[in-house]
Amino acid sequence: MSEQQQQMRPQDPIKYGDVFHVSGDLAQKPIAPEHAKKMQSAETHILGKTVPAGVAASMQSAATINQRDGLLGNRDVTYNPGVTATQTHLPGRRIITESVAGQVVGQYVEATSQEEEEEDESNKITIGEAMEGTAHTVGEKAVEESDAAAIQAAEVRATRNHVIKAGGGVGASAESAAAYNTQCKRDEDKIKMRDIVSDAKTKLGEDKVATGEDAVCVTGAELRNNNTLTPAGLSASIAAAANLNQTLNS
Repeated sequence: MSEQQQQMRPQDPIKYGDVFHVSGDLAQKPIAPEHAKKMQSAETHILGKTVPAGVAASMQSAATINQRDGLLGNRDVTYNPGVTATQTHLPGRRIITESVAGQVVGQYVEATSQEEEEEDESNKITIGEAMEGTAHTVGEKAVEESDAAAIQAAEVRATRNHVIKAGGGVGASAESAAAYNTQCKRDEDKIKMRDIVSDAKTKLGEDKVATGEDAVCVTGAELRNNNTLTPAGLSASIAAAANLNQTLNS
């Protein structure tokens, strides 16, 4: 090929493999402005800013050149690789991970203060709060054995004590209510869920942030005493709280 032909040959666009340590199809994909915009948004959402010389800034520089020099085709512009930024909280620090098409393109470790960690925890929902929430969702439901089993499991998870608190404890109260209701003839005379869980946090004495493991234990206890879960019942409430708490971690 002559020197003139080489000079006339179009420049190749800047690809992900030129900037980051990635492999497969992604390495051959050009970096487009829309990709950079999404990473900037994700980075700013977590860090509150765009990191100088970081992933988003590098993508923006490459995308600007590709667009300015007309190196992007229609397929390059419409290609959506999936751009994400997530954070993992550890004692005293958090790890921010940025990915494109499932491949990590950058990580940052940022120190966190005790005050920040305590604020994050204060925004999370506890098991006791989730239990009290069912007073609003299924408060009119008569307490059954499956409800009592779920409440007892929740009490064990919240207090970290495998012995059900007797006399006034939420689990013992639920068990007594379920036994009473089986003998009660009139529905209007039966003890309702709101009577048991409306002040669950006080009855528990101890409490903890709801997790996925807590949700599994409570759900298992309810299912062992009934083939189906109560819609919007205690199991659903704790599962929803655990999911929200997990979202606050990300």
